[in-house]
Amino acid sequence: MTKNFIGYIGTYTKGDSEGIYSFTLDTEAEKITNIKLAAKLDNPTYLTISDNNKFLYSVIKEGTLGGVASYALNAETGMIEALNKQLAEGSPPCHVSVDAKNSVLLSSNYHKGTVDSYLISQADGTIKPPSSIVEHHGSGPDHRQEKPHTHYAAFTPDEKFATVAELGSDKIYTYEVNNGTLKEVSRLSVQAGSGPRHMVFHPTKTIAYVMTEFSSEVIVLNYNTEDGSFTELQYIRAIPEDFTENNQGSAIHISSDGRFVYVGNRGYNSITVFKVKEDSGELSLVEYTHTEGNWPRDFELDPTEKFIVASNQESGSIILFSRDKDTGKLTLLQSDISVPDPVCVKFLHV
Repeated sequence: MTKNFIGYIGTYTKGDSEGIYSFTLDTEAEKITNIKLAAKLDNPTYLTISDNNKFLYSVIKEGTLGGVASYALNAETGMIEALNKQLAEGSPPCHVSVDAKNSVLLSSNYHKGTVDSYLISQADGTIKPPSSIVEHHGSGPDHRQEKPHTHYAAFTPDEKFATVAELGSDKIYTYEVNNGTLKEVSRLSVQAGSGPRHMVFHPTKTIAYVMTEFSSEVIVLNYNTEDGSFTELQYIRAIPEDFTENNQGSAIHISSDGRFVYVGNRGYNSITVFKVKEDSGELSLVEYTHTEGNWPRDFELDPTEKFIVASNQESGSIILFSRDKDTGKLTLLQSDISVPDPVCVKFLHV
């Protein structure tokens, strides 16, 4: 396997950042190098890469418009070239994802409380106008839940359904996707005020894990593959009981062997490691690892899963950890990597 992997960083461009940055992870030297601007655009806070590494999709802001943009990707050089965009009046989305065939793109809009679906041209990877725009309703008890705040939408592992984390009203929605059109088939109300933000699925079990923003917990859910519904199995805290300052949960990822779940904490400024119980899929705490910076918005396992790269949004840095595949524990390798206002981290697929 190659020793160098190309990654991308989505950012806020409210400060020194100019757009999407690329970097190289040298797994032999255990170092991140070659950070450079890959594409100039406003607020590409979240990115996704097609399974075939031919296209990169980003959220984008242009003046008073917001939407999604497509880029042709050169997996050899890491360079990306703008293809097209779909924009609408109002705030840009906060999350974007694509299916395995690169045929449908989903975006989630925190400010509008919507999930949008788009067909992707199979000829050239460009994004077609929206097929569906679904508006959510409801609110929650937290003062930040005054209206719907849709934070995540992505496909289930079998791609039979799309699931949505609705932070504003404490709900998990499931949609059937038919030629890009969304139709609700199920919804689950989770604990009031928890603020579900992002989710991942276990690679072999019918289990999903949801990171909450406000209650700083992971919700373990059982997933019904027939009808797309969920049931709650466990709530487990992601920060110490005695930490009483402001904390907001951020990203969640799972190792490909399904043995460890990792979540980010903004405020406690850490990545929490959980071990997955083999029988039930429920979680137990392994450790908290501090991110040597402020407000870890996102992180990602590299293709070997021997490393994790995390982004500290407020301190303008990305951090490199090594990962013990047997224990799940993280060890700091590099913390002096400067990137302005980093949010999302993605690697090319292997």
